[in-house]
Amino acid sequence: MNRPDIQDSYSLFIDGQWKPASDGGTFETFCPANGERLATCAEATMQDVDDAVTAATNAWHSWKKIDPIERANLLLKIADLIDANKEHLAMVETLDNGKPIRETLNVDIPFAADHFRYFAGVVRADEGTAVMLDENTMSLVFREPIGVVGQIVPWNFPFLMAAWKLAPVLAAGCCTVFKPSNHTSLSVLELARLIAEVLPRGVFNVITGRGSRSGQFMLEHPGFRKLAFTGSTEVGRQVGLAAAKRLIPSTLELGGKSANIYFPDCQWDLAMDGLQMGILFNQGQVCCAGSRVFVHEDIYDQFVAEAVERFNRVKVGLPWDPATQMGSQIYESHLKAIQLCIEQAKAEGATVLCGGERITDGELAKGCFMRPTLLGNVTNNMRVAQAKSWPRGGHHQVQNGRGSCGHGQRQPLRLGRRSVDARYQQGHAHKPRR
Repeated sequence: MNRPDIQDSYSLFIDGQWKPASDGGTFETFCPANGERLATCAEATMQDVDDAVTAATNAWHSWKKIDPIERANLLLKIADLIDANKEHLAMVETLDNGKPIRETLNVDIPFAADHFRYFAGVVRADEGTAVMLDENTMSLVFREPIGVVGQIVPWNFPFLMAAWKLAPVLAAGCCTVFKPSNHTSLSVLELARLIAEVLPRGVFNVITGRGSRSGQFMLEHPGFRKLAFTGSTEVGRQVGLAAAKRLIPSTLELGGKSANIYFPDCQWDLAMDGLQMGILFNQGQVCCAGSRVFVHEDIYDQFVAEAVERFNRVKVGLPWDPATQMGSQIYESHLKAIQLCIEQAKAEGATVLCGGERITDGELAKGCFMRPTLLGNVTNNMRVAQAKSWPRGGHHQVQNGRGSCGHGQRQPLRLGRRSVDARYQQGHAHKPRR
């Protein structure tokens, strides 16, 4: 695919217009696969956040009155625009994030379009309730838009998570001030370019900048009626507290550490595919990635041997190559944190079954590339088995399955689980804490 037409610089999208930061502040964004500079983006100030909230508040007074059919039609128009620009958006996401084009082209962008279509249907079908409590009393329940929502998304699925958050907000009749990660702002900014003429001014506003600066300004602003955040548990706690202080709701999707449990009666090929998908999809940079693997002792040796062979066959390459299966990590310090995590595991007694090192040769030398990694001899008290594995970076911890449900249960943070066998009861015994 050809290189997309990316602007050299991007401003903030506020009230339907592109505006520089009020103090002229900027930051640069780079391709993690080769270190190439991609663009310069504006760094939002408190004044910029205030301008965006004011624009969204003013727009909400009329947007909330738009009937559901019209809102649904606008969502469908956005979906059509995404489909019409699928290749462009996919390549922008690949360059900015480092994930393979096969994923952005077949997952991130088409699933985002589908999400807008889904909520176009939801808003058409939504209804309240009217219940007679007794012959003199009727209970009426109306669903009303809450107002201006502050939304912050992380760097691992910038465009898809933008759809996850933006579509329901628009469907509900709310307005938004939206902040992508400073590491991956370009696809959301390109979306704003595409739909600028679809939505009324002020309904959708995009500010960019570091989370510690521009993101913090959003948490401190009193004009939001709700906050929504996807990202780390530590920052999510701050978002939840900021909302609680103002007695407004918040929606949080936070990182976790999830276990995959394999039993002797599993379907072997599906188990092997699931093992690889569980940690190598998006280079392991997924909140619900299956970063722990418990394998029943009866199949442990065979399972590990084949898993190592399959991991060693995975093609790590430049993300815009259609044949690449695993692209680059998101940025340099993240890759170094992955390496440190592996070294700590080795110091505690774990062994590297495959991978475990950065790729430093050939065309990948300038990027943030890691070999697919499996760690063995992991025990439940090791840091790598318990700590929230952000960074995950495409490394599994493989453990003997003896007492697997209990071990998987004793993790402070879990966002998912997967029990691979023919027995529903065994998997159901593993209760998620979150």
